[in-house]
Amino acid sequence: MYYTVLSIGLLLVLSQALLLIFMYQDKELLSFDGFKSLFGFLIGVLILAVTLPSLKSNILKDYDVISGNCTIEVDSFGRSASATFEMVETGEQYDFYDIPELDAYGRSIPYYCKVTVTKDHTFNIGYEIYDANSRKLILKKN
Repeated sequence: MYYTVLSIGLLLVLSQALLLIFMYQDKELLSFDGFKSLFGFLIGVLILAVTLPSLKSNILKDYDVISGNCTIEVDSFGRSASATFEMVETGEQYDFYDIPELDAYGRSIPYYCKVTVTKDHTFNIGYEIYDANSRKLILKKN
């Protein structure tokens, strides 16, 4: 997911920069198409501003592992669904777009979780779900 967003940002910046250069040469920069290209370029810069700070930790696989008791809630909207891991002690929430195959979900069902995230806690990498009492591994996704 991270590399997809980074690629979209790079593609937008490079393609729109080239398009703006060609429009400048043809003296069409102040047209409506010029403003659309400038908007696309700025969106690409915004995407890169969000993704580039995490690039080093993703390449070096330098991640944080947050562990503790958690609850897992499933949200569905339209054709897609997501699972929200809420850490009980800290109240932090982490969203994953694949739903773990568990017997039960919700705030009343506690689990012990290990969630792997980037150092700046911007992008989620994976998770491990354990039984809250026995600490037996139930599910692992990386």
